[in-house]
Amino acid sequence: MSQAPNSGTAGATPAPQFTVLIPARMASSRLPDKPLADIAGQPMVVRVARRAAQSAAARVVVAADDTRILQACAHHGVEAILTRADHASGSDRLAQACTDLGLDGDDIVVNVQGDEPLMEPDLINAVAALLPARPEASMGTAAHAITSLADCTNPNVVKVVLDARGLAHYFSRAPIPFARDHPDTAWWQGAAQAASPGVASLSGFAPLRHVGIYSYRARFLRQFPSLAPAPTEAVEALEQLRALWHGHPIAVHLAAAAPGPGVDTPADLERVRRLFA
Repeated sequence: MSQAPNSGTAGATPAPQFTVLIPARMASSRLPDKPLADIAGQPMVVRVARRAAQSAAARVVVAADDTRILQACAHHGVEAILTRADHASGSDRLAQACTDLGLDGDDIVVNVQGDEPLMEPDLINAVAALLPARPEASMGTAAHAITSLADCTNPNVVKVVLDARGLAHYFSRAPIPFARDHPDTAWWQGAAQAASPGVASLSGFAPLRHVGIYSYRARFLRQFPSLAPAPTEAVEALEQLRALWHGHPIAVHLAAAAPGPGVDTPADLERVRRLFA
């Protein structure tokens, strides 16, 4: 089964009614006060919310840990609520937001990270549409084909392998699947075909980069913080592995291309500023 994208966001199944929640916290070791970083005259969190509002979401709400974020959102007409400052993760923050907003049961929530001002609205819709189409899944997310060996081996690029049903089999910072006989080649692009004819059958079986956007049923999102952290989660520093560890399937939308760059560092911020300029 090829893992190359089989569909883009264009023409995706229409999204059901859903709410976008955007976790935003002021503390960031690499970029302090990141939600309020200016991007072409608007705070980054406002850029994210306005981008998300271009999706089919019925509601877009910022879940903030600081009143300064609330003030910035209010100034720009973006809905925001204040959550506790001591949450260990963004999903913990969103679980509180679900409770505070009265979201529960099969209500669909899409988590758009607060540092993704270029997230595609169509991708948000596609990830929201996963759960009605896949009732066995507790979560949805997205991935796209990796095109370079550098990305495949970069631990900051999270990879995902799917099973035969299109559900997440495992997430890792390591190169997965690992080409035992050709670890230093882009084997999925046919680079190793000359060395081994058997590799030709793997051409098109591209490794997949995980995109950090998630959809949840609100019932599960409210339950998630009570699940014990998984050993794999601790080793990989990937929170989504907790869901898999406890037997909660994750459906994956295969996008045709990577979304716009997110912002983790000052260099990322400058790159995004140039794109908006």
